[in-house]
Amino acid sequence: MTEQGLEGSQPVDLSKHPSGIVPTLQNIVSTVNLDCKLDLKKIALQARNAEYNPKVCTGAKSEIQSKLAARKYARIIQKLGFPAKFKDFKIQNIVGSCDVKFPIRLEGLAYSHGAFSSYEPELFPGLIYRMKQPKIVLLIFVSGKIVLTGAKVRDETYTAFENIYPVLTEFRKTQQWLVVL
Repeated sequence: MTEQGLEGSQPVDLSKHPSGIVPTLQNIVSTVNLDCKLDLKKIALQARNAEYNPKVCTGAKSEIQSKLAARKYARIIQKLGFPAKFKDFKIQNIVGSCDVKFPIRLEGLAYSHGAFSSYEPELFPGLIYRMKQPKIVLLIFVSGKIVLTGAKVRDETYTAFENIYPVLTEFRKTQQWLVVL
């Protein structure tokens, strides 16, 4: 699998990303079954930088990095004397982000797409857009910054962004000019 979405590092495939924007993957959360009982106190005492969360691997920027990190943790558990295996590895969540580089009228978007949108600026500055297909949650900010979460595979992130991009352009804020005579 090749690294994609690293802004400015590769030309954008417009057949796959018609907007010309590729969301950058920010975080991959995955789980793995080590198929053995773990003594969490022993692990916490003997392993460096250990946290009390033995099954979740988070913080990777790609699926491959996530799987590699989970394998490394399984190996650490094995070195501590546990008969750990590496079973049922699964990506649980992919988070991506991008910037459309124009401001967005969130009030208009919320009104027009009320069935999918939640916008309460007193509580949170972004509009929460719950897309049905693919099932992705987008946080849309007036600045044009977008966060996409809930994907299980990277293409869901890309598809969700390409689905929302024409909607965002429809609610692009236009510059108001004051002409003084």
